[in-house]
Amino acid sequence: MMRKESDKVLIGLVDSGFGFAGSPPTGTDRVVVSQAFRFDEGIVLTPVIDDQLGHGSALLEVIAEQAPDAEFAIAQIFTERLATTPAQVAAAIDWLVEQQVDLINLSLGLRNDREILRTACERALAAGVIICASSPAKGDPVYPSAYPGVLRMTGDARCENPQQLSCLKTQYADFGGYVTARNGVIGASAGCAQLTGHIGRYLSQGGAADLASVDRWLESQADYFGVEVRFPQAVKSDSRGEA
Repeated sequence: MMRKESDKVLIGLVDSGFGFAGSPPTGTDRVVVSQAFRFDEGIVLTPVIDDQLGHGSALLEVIAEQAPDAEFAIAQIFTERLATTPAQVAAAIDWLVEQQVDLINLSLGLRNDREILRTACERALAAGVIICASSPAKGDPVYPSAYPGVLRMTGDARCENPQQLSCLKTQYADFGGYVTARNGVIGASAGCAQLTGHIGRYLSQGGAADLASVDRWLESQADYFGVEVRFPQAVKSDSRGEA
Protein backbone atom coordinates (compact mmCIF):
# COMPACT_ATOMS: atom_id res chain seq x y z
CA MET A 1 0.00 0.00 0.00
CA MET A 2 1.32 3.43 -0.98
CA ARG A 3 1.43 6.02 1.74
CA LYS A 4 1.31 9.78 1.57
CA GLU A 5 4.86 10.92 2.28
CA SER A 6 4.41 14.69 2.58
CA ASP A 7 2.21 16.93 4.67
CA LYS A 8 0.78 18.59 1.59
CA VAL A 9 -2.87 18.16 0.69
CA LEU A 10 -3.20 15.26 -1.74
CA ILE A 11 -6.01 15.52 -4.28
CA GLY A 12 -7.22 12.50 -6.23
CA LEU A 13 -8.40 13.03 -9.80
CA VAL A 14 -10.39 10.24 -11.48
CA ASP A 15 -10.43 10.98 -15.20
CA SER A 16 -8.51 10.56 -18.47
CA GLY A 17 -5.05 11.11 -17.05
CA PHE A 18 -2.68 13.97 -17.78
CA GLY A 19 -0.13 15.02 -20.38
CA PHE A 20 -2.50 15.87 -23.23
CA ALA A 21 -0.56 17.08 -26.27
CA GLY A 22 -0.48 20.86 -26.42
CA SER A 23 -1.88 21.40 -22.95
CA PRO A 24 0.04 23.59 -20.48
CA PRO A 25 1.92 21.48 -17.95
CA THR A 26 0.15 23.15 -15.02
CA GLY A 27 -0.01 20.66 -12.17
CA THR A 28 1.87 17.81 -13.87
CA ASP A 29 4.98 18.47 -11.79
CA ARG A 30 2.88 17.89 -8.68
CA VAL A 31 1.55 14.47 -9.70
CA VAL A 32 3.16 12.16 -7.15
CA VAL A 33 1.45 8.87 -8.01
CA SER A 34 -0.72 7.55 -10.83
CA GLN A 35 -2.49 4.36 -11.89
CA ALA A 36 -4.72 3.29 -14.79
CA PHE A 37 -7.76 1.07 -14.37
CA ARG A 38 -8.83 -0.92 -17.42
CA PHE A 39 -11.83 -3.23 -17.57
CA ASP A 40 -11.23 -6.59 -19.27
CA GLU A 41 -13.45 -9.23 -17.66
CA GLY A 42 -12.48 -7.55 -14.43
CA ILE A 43 -10.30 -4.66 -13.36
CA VAL A 44 -6.77 -4.66 -14.74
CA LEU A 45 -4.21 -2.24 -13.35
CA THR A 46 -1.85 -0.83 -15.99
CA PRO A 47 0.59 2.08 -16.21
CA VAL A 48 -0.94 5.45 -17.03
CA ILE A 49 -0.63 6.56 -20.66
CA ASP A 50 -0.68 10.15 -21.90
CA ASP A 51 -4.11 11.72 -21.84
CA GLN A 52 -5.73 11.03 -25.22
CA LEU A 53 -8.86 13.14 -24.64
CA GLY A 54 -7.70 16.29 -22.87
CA HIS A 55 -10.45 16.09 -20.28
CA GLY A 56 -8.30 15.07 -17.33
CA SER A 57 -5.48 17.44 -18.29
CA ALA A 58 -7.90 20.37 -18.38
CA LEU A 59 -9.33 19.50 -14.98
CA LEU A 60 -5.88 19.01 -13.47
CA GLU A 61 -4.94 22.49 -14.63
CA VAL A 62 -8.11 23.97 -13.12
CA ILE A 63 -7.58 22.32 -9.74
CA ALA A 64 -3.85 23.02 -9.68
CA GLU A 65 -4.38 26.72 -10.31
CA GLN A 66 -6.94 26.95 -7.51
CA ALA A 67 -4.83 24.89 -5.09
CA PRO A 68 -1.20 25.82 -5.84
CA ASP A 69 0.22 24.01 -2.81
CA ALA A 70 -1.55 20.68 -3.33
CA GLU A 71 -0.17 17.47 -4.82
CA PHE A 72 -2.05 15.02 -7.02
CA ALA A 73 -2.82 11.33 -7.35
CA ILE A 74 -4.16 10.46 -10.81
CA ALA A 75 -6.51 7.55 -11.46
CA GLN A 76 -7.01 7.03 -15.19
CA ILE A 77 -10.33 5.44 -16.17
CA PHE A 78 -10.94 7.05 -19.59
CA THR A 79 -8.67 6.39 -22.55
CA GLU A 80 -10.16 6.51 -26.05
CA ARG A 81 -13.54 7.95 -25.06
CA LEU A 82 -15.35 9.33 -22.04
CA ALA A 83 -16.95 6.04 -21.08
CA THR A 84 -16.30 3.86 -18.06
CA THR A 85 -17.86 1.30 -15.75
CA PRO A 86 -18.92 1.47 -12.10
CA ALA A 87 -16.25 -1.12 -11.34
CA GLN A 88 -13.50 1.08 -12.74
CA VAL A 89 -14.67 4.13 -10.83
CA ALA A 90 -14.99 2.10 -7.62
CA ALA A 91 -11.52 0.61 -8.03
CA ALA A 92 -10.08 4.07 -8.65
CA ILE A 93 -11.74 5.44 -5.50
CA ASP A 94 -10.47 2.55 -3.37
CA TRP A 95 -6.95 3.02 -4.74
CA LEU A 96 -7.03 6.74 -4.00
CA VAL A 97 -8.08 6.03 -0.43
CA GLU A 98 -5.05 3.74 -0.14
CA GLN A 99 -2.88 6.66 -1.26
CA GLN A 100 -4.33 8.64 1.64
CA VAL A 101 -5.81 11.41 -0.47
CA ASP A 102 -7.65 14.20 1.31
CA LEU A 103 -10.03 14.99 -1.50
CA ILE A 104 -11.30 13.29 -4.68
CA ASN A 105 -12.60 14.96 -7.86
CA LEU A 106 -15.08 12.94 -9.93
CA SER A 107 -16.15 15.06 -12.89
CA LEU A 108 -18.38 12.29 -14.16
CA GLY A 109 -21.85 10.91 -13.64
CA LEU A 110 -23.28 7.44 -14.17
CA ARG A 111 -26.99 7.03 -14.75
CA ASN A 112 -27.58 4.06 -12.48
CA ASP A 113 -26.90 3.30 -8.85
CA ARG A 114 -24.53 0.36 -8.47
CA GLU A 115 -23.62 -1.27 -5.17
CA ILE A 116 -19.94 -1.53 -6.06
CA LEU A 117 -19.74 2.23 -6.59
CA ARG A 118 -21.92 3.13 -3.63
CA THR A 119 -19.86 1.05 -1.19
CA ALA A 120 -16.58 2.46 -2.53
CA CYS A 121 -17.87 5.97 -1.83
CA GLU A 122 -19.00 4.89 1.63
CA ARG A 123 -15.52 3.54 2.39
CA ALA A 124 -13.89 6.76 1.22
CA LEU A 125 -16.23 8.92 3.28
CA ALA A 126 -15.68 6.71 6.33
CA ALA A 127 -11.93 7.28 5.88
CA GLY A 128 -12.50 11.03 6.05
CA VAL A 129 -12.04 11.73 2.35
CA ILE A 130 -14.03 14.60 0.83
CA ILE A 131 -15.67 13.59 -2.47
CA CYS A 132 -16.71 16.15 -5.09
CA ALA A 133 -18.75 14.76 -7.99
CA SER A 134 -20.36 16.54 -10.90
CA SER A 135 -24.12 16.81 -11.05
CA PRO A 136 -26.44 18.32 -13.65
CA ALA A 137 -27.98 21.64 -12.65
CA LYS A 138 -31.36 20.06 -13.42
CA GLY A 139 -32.65 16.64 -14.35
CA ASP A 140 -32.34 13.09 -13.14
CA PRO A 141 -29.73 12.30 -10.48
CA VAL A 142 -26.42 10.75 -11.47
CA TYR A 143 -23.93 8.75 -9.45
CA PRO A 144 -21.82 9.13 -7.41
CA SER A 145 -23.05 12.70 -6.81
CA ALA A 146 -26.45 11.40 -5.63
CA TYR A 147 -24.95 9.35 -2.80
CA PRO A 148 -25.25 10.77 0.75
CA GLY A 149 -22.15 12.62 1.88
CA VAL A 150 -20.88 13.34 -1.63
CA LEU A 151 -20.70 17.04 -2.51
CA ARG A 152 -22.84 17.63 -5.63
CA MET A 153 -21.01 20.12 -7.83
CA THR A 154 -22.09 21.76 -11.07
CA GLY A 155 -21.37 24.71 -13.33
CA ASP A 156 -23.02 28.09 -12.83
CA ALA A 157 -23.03 30.66 -15.63
CA ARG A 158 -23.30 33.46 -13.08
CA CYS A 159 -19.70 32.77 -12.08
CA GLU A 160 -17.76 35.08 -14.37
CA ASN A 161 -14.28 33.90 -13.42
CA PRO A 162 -12.63 30.95 -11.65
CA GLN A 163 -12.58 32.77 -8.31
CA GLN A 164 -16.36 32.93 -8.04
CA LEU A 165 -18.69 30.20 -6.81
CA SER A 166 -22.35 29.81 -5.96
CA CYS A 167 -24.19 28.16 -3.09
CA LEU A 168 -27.15 26.40 -4.67
CA LYS A 169 -28.47 23.89 -2.14
CA THR A 170 -31.16 22.70 -4.55
CA GLN A 171 -32.48 19.18 -5.12
CA TYR A 172 -29.92 18.86 -7.92
CA ALA A 173 -26.66 20.38 -6.69
CA ASP A 174 -24.96 21.87 -3.66
CA PHE A 175 -22.52 24.34 -5.23
CA GLY A 176 -21.67 25.77 -8.64
CA GLY A 177 -18.46 27.03 -10.19
CA TYR A 178 -16.99 28.65 -13.29
CA VAL A 179 -18.11 26.63 -16.29
CA THR A 180 -15.16 26.72 -18.69
CA ALA A 181 -11.80 24.94 -18.85
CA ARG A 182 -9.36 24.11 -21.64
CA ASN A 183 -9.79 21.49 -24.36
CA GLY A 184 -13.50 22.16 -24.70
CA VAL A 185 -14.33 21.04 -21.17
CA ILE A 186 -17.39 22.95 -19.98
CA GLY A 187 -20.37 22.74 -17.64
CA ALA A 188 -20.61 20.51 -14.59
CA SER A 189 -17.22 18.86 -15.21
CA ALA A 190 -15.40 22.19 -15.15
CA GLY A 191 -17.51 23.54 -12.29
CA CYS A 192 -16.80 20.47 -10.18
CA ALA A 193 -13.04 20.84 -10.73
CA GLN A 194 -13.15 24.52 -9.81
CA LEU A 195 -14.87 23.71 -6.53
CA THR A 196 -12.46 20.86 -5.80
CA GLY A 197 -9.67 23.37 -6.30
CA HIS A 198 -11.27 25.83 -3.90
CA ILE A 199 -11.53 23.09 -1.27
CA GLY A 200 -7.95 22.01 -1.91
CA ARG A 201 -6.75 25.56 -1.25
CA TYR A 202 -8.88 25.78 1.90
CA LEU A 203 -7.39 22.53 3.22
CA SER A 204 -3.86 23.64 2.30
CA GLN A 205 -4.39 26.75 4.37
CA GLY A 206 -5.28 24.67 7.41
CA GLY A 207 -9.05 24.48 7.05
CA ALA A 208 -10.91 21.80 8.97
CA ALA A 209 -11.25 18.68 6.84
CA ASP A 210 -14.65 17.42 7.98
CA LEU A 211 -17.54 17.62 5.53
CA ALA A 212 -19.62 20.03 7.60
CA SER A 213 -16.73 22.50 7.90
CA VAL A 214 -15.98 22.32 4.19
CA ASP A 215 -19.65 22.91 3.40
CA ARG A 216 -19.79 25.95 5.68
CA TRP A 217 -16.60 27.38 4.22
CA LEU A 218 -17.84 27.05 0.65
CA GLU A 219 -21.07 28.78 1.61
CA SER A 220 -19.10 31.59 3.23
CA GLN A 221 -17.15 32.10 -0.01
CA ALA A 222 -20.17 32.15 -2.31
CA ASP A 223 -20.88 35.09 -4.61
CA TYR A 224 -24.35 33.85 -5.54
CA PHE A 225 -27.09 32.02 -3.67
CA GLY A 226 -30.03 29.99 -4.84
CA VAL A 227 -30.79 28.71 -8.31
CA GLU A 228 -29.32 30.29 -11.42
CA VAL A 229 -31.77 32.65 -13.17
CA ARG A 230 -31.79 34.63 -16.41
CA PHE A 231 -30.56 37.88 -14.85
CA PRO A 232 -27.71 36.94 -12.48
CA GLN A 233 -27.25 40.47 -11.16
CA ALA A 234 -30.56 39.99 -9.34
CA VAL A 235 -29.20 37.23 -7.15
CA LYS A 236 -25.94 38.57 -5.78
CA SER A 237 -24.95 37.68 -2.24
CA ASP A 238 -27.28 40.25 -0.73
CA SER A 239 -30.28 38.25 -1.98
CA ARG A 240 -29.47 34.95 -0.32
CA GLY A 241 -32.12 32.31 -0.86
CA GLU A 242 -34.37 34.55 -2.97
CA ALA A 243 -33.41 33.32 -6.43
